[in-house]
Amino acid sequence: MSPDLEVLKKEAAIRAVSLIESGMHLGLGTGSTAKYAIEELGRKVAAGELSNLTCVATSQASDVLARSLGLDVGPLTPQAFDIAIDGADEIAPNLDLIKGLGGALVREKLVEVQAKRLIIIADHTKLVQTLGQKAPLPIEVLPFGVDSTLERLKGLGAVGELRRQSGELYITDNGNLIFDARFAGQDLAELERTLKGTLGVVETGLFLNMAERAFVAAPEGVREVVR
Repeated sequence: MSPDLEVLKKEAAIRAVSLIESGMHLGLGTGSTAKYAIEELGRKVAAGELSNLTCVATSQASDVLARSLGLDVGPLTPQAFDIAIDGADEIAPNLDLIKGLGGALVREKLVEVQAKRLIIIADHTKLVQTLGQKAPLPIEVLPFGVDSTLERLKGLGAVGELRRQSGELYITDNGNLIFDARFAGQDLAELERTLKGTLGVVETGLFLNMAERAFVAAPEGVREVVR
């Protein structure tokens, strides 16, 4: 990632954080772009520009970062979030998303489904015409009986492999595995329903009809895309 693009990603994060007001309950995303949003929130709290924020983090990494910056981070409860800010791996024109390449898809969806407003921050390379154009679809699966689960997924048309990191199977914060899958020409809403009903599947990286807007960093600047 070029330094210039990193600067733009930070600008996108700052634009998203400008929507935050004191007293809000916030969902904190995971990943390289969401990190900039958490850092900007920490800066604003330290400077006295924001106060009385309560937050829930979508990963252990984001939790540690937020606490180190003085943010009030607590557990997930049924309380709705005023705003959740997160990145995405693919963004369709209607703001449907693929998320989960950072491995936090279950906690991200648990938090973001409770958000009144889900704000996405990303660089322009994440824009696609159709989900699955560039990125695989992460599917979190239980380790127990994983071979049987993968056979069920392949029976649905999935092509892919279990994610590895440094040669070892990648383990999520929840102790599960991730199958990075590709599906050809399937209706996404129907695919989501089918996958969620497949034994052994915990969650998918399809975030459909959830995002309100996105701030997208590009060489010409940051643009706002609204659903």
